[in-house]
Amino acid sequence: MDIFDLAAQSIVDMDSARAEQLARQGLDEGIAPFDLMTKGFIPGIVKVGDLFERGKVFLPELVMGSEAMEKVSDILNEALSSDDRVKVGTALIATVVGDVHDIGKSIVVSIFQANGLEVHDLGRDVPTEKIVQRAVEIDADIIGTSALLTTTMQAQKDLEDLLRKEGLRDKFITVVGGAPITERWAKRIGADAYAENAIDGVNKVLALLKSKKEG
Repeated sequence: MDIFDLAAQSIVDMDSARAEQLARQGLDEGIAPFDLMTKGFIPGIVKVGDLFERGKVFLPELVMGSEAMEKVSDILNEALSSDDRVKVGTALIATVVGDVHDIGKSIVVSIFQANGLEVHDLGRDVPTEKIVQRAVEIDADIIGTSALLTTTMQAQKDLEDLLRKEGLRDKFITVVGGAPITERWAKRIGADAYAENAIDGVNKVLALLKSKKEG
């Protein structure tokens, strides 16, 4: 197995210590942090998510895999010095209130950071009012929310409604994602974009940021 396969397996095994060791080893070998993330660790966390959906692993294991991923992300993003990375915007990311799943969000955070976005991760089960309050405090460009259950999708609509009520809707680019979320849902609630996956999400965010700055 090459280092990318080993990296992926460390996440599947929920072995944080091994994952951290492989991240540092890869950097020592001169492998680009983004390559380590996208070719190694992210395929691992995607597999964990697939196993969870198929009932092969359960929530405690899902959380352990996510925590291992977060530690690796910290190491790899730290390796991207300020000289190498130009900040393109500020994003606030959260899993909506009532939803404790955050594996997809962890992947999004990693990809966003690797593409020059400063990310503030509020975690899971975050009240709508707190999302808006924090977005204003950090002067966010993007608000990204994840809902992994059909019963928590409504919170994404609540966010759009609250932003409009507070006169803040035009201040932020809003992106929605999660297993039950669709393009149709995003348009229905008035979100700016639907992220099918982490790569799709970052591509749409970067395009919207560019358009907003040019506009």
